[in-house]
Amino acid sequence: MPVTDHLRAPRTRRRSVALLAALAAGLSAIGTVAVAPAASAASVDTAAWYQLVNRQSGKALDVSARSTADGAQLVQWTRGEGTNQQFQFVATGDGAYRLEARHSGKVLDVWEWNAADGAQIRQWADLNAQNQQFTLADSEGGRVRLVNRFSGKAVQVQDRSTADGALVVQGTNTNSFHQQWELVRVGAATPTPAPPTTAPTTAPPTTRPTVAADGTGTYRTVQAAIDAVPSSSTTRRVITIKPGTYREIVTVNKPNVTLRGTGSTASQTVIVNNRSNGAGYGTYGSATFFVKAKDVGVENLTLSNDFGVGSQAVAATVDADRAVFRGVRFLGNQDTLLVHSGRSYFADCHVEGTVDFIFGDGTAVLDRATIHQRRSTGGPITAARTPAANPYGILIHRSTVTGATNNTTQLGRPWGPDAQVLFRETSLSATIATAQPWIDMFGNPWGSARLREYRNTGPGATVNGKRPQMSDAEAANHTPQRYLAGSDGWNPIG
Repeated sequence: MPVTDHLRAPRTRRRSVALLAALAAGLSAIGTVAVAPAASAASVDTAAWYQLVNRQSGKALDVSARSTADGAQLVQWTRGEGTNQQFQFVATGDGAYRLEARHSGKVLDVWEWNAADGAQIRQWADLNAQNQQFTLADSEGGRVRLVNRFSGKAVQVQDRSTADGALVVQGTNTNSFHQQWELVRVGAATPTPAPPTTAPTTAPPTTRPTVAADGTGTYRTVQAAIDAVPSSSTTRRVITIKPGTYREIVTVNKPNVTLRGTGSTASQTVIVNNRSNGAGYGTYGSATFFVKAKDVGVENLTLSNDFGVGSQAVAATVDADRAVFRGVRFLGNQDTLLVHSGRSYFADCHVEGTVDFIFGDGTAVLDRATIHQRRSTGGPITAARTPAANPYGILIHRSTVTGATNNTTQLGRPWGPDAQVLFRETSLSATIATAQPWIDMFGNPWGSARLREYRNTGPGATVNGKRPQMSDAEAANHTPQRYLAGSDGWNPIG
């Protein structure tokens, strides 16, 4: 298996459980970001935590969506006090450092050992590998450049962007402004734990949310906030949603809108309804949540249809191009997630249902997803209806599939005769019906559709004559980037 597969053996963390507990307990003791002198390459303190502030944008290095998962993206974001913007320099003993994220314990990592310009910086378990080691080079004004030992490239903000959410990648070391980082000290490595308190463990947001059902936001419903966005807007509008349950039908029909839950987890902010395909709605119209405009983003939310079993009842319908979901939970039974048209990217999401619960005509990549079959009698996960002219339908990539019972769940069935589905490098649990993981649908034989697997693992990944495998040569053209590129080169992955 090549090293680019990231199948790397974990090693024991160098910190003790007790120290980690002390770190966690001390987070509440940190107040505003310290206004301390910026560090240089020579003066970096390995006992301190730092914010890394980009010279080009003035924004801080940030682990996207506060994720603790391996592979979570590094982005830039407006400076705050979150521990996902705090990093410690861990010396390797030979002049280099690993940069550890305070909230996750993961370190900065050049994704898939890629030496090319533009390769993304993500977080990964600390393996002390060369693609996780950085040397520091002094730059102007006390700033530093972070140069990866494996590639020789410098850490930079992609496309010199000054926007929140811009990806952090590597590039040829030119000492440009977007490669220069100010190290702002924010606290000691082992702060004194705060005394016990009966106050809520999650502090209220420092800014007023856009949407709050309790009246503390600008709007009480999500739809009201969307309706207030100008239809002609060409700039990104972020709608923040306070934790709570919002029982409504939501249609995002304005482009360049991002909906973001402000809770610590996606489960704290829920948009839910209970339509089914009856009463004239049809399967498409039964959805709780609709995307009907280009370049929509959804982050840290739960989208649910709680109709129950016995009928199609969609949680979310994606009927537009270039939709991005990060850290979103999709909950339903039959037909949970409908990718009706366009291209959509789902990063670190959770999808659960019973029958055909990831389905549709569109192109969709589920990256690092958790997919759960909730029915004890099992059922098919996917039901693609990919047009014959489209080489790309549904890609399940580096994800995890689980189920309520063993040997009952199918990978999918073809809603259309040319259905295209690939389960790639995914962990398949014993819930998979290993002898027959693909089945026919509506007269469409599974064997005539484009249903494949590639390098899956786990007890459900048995290979036999009913499980066609993709070759290495074919797989080179079936990456997440290839699925999403289209004619405009779209790449939400980095």
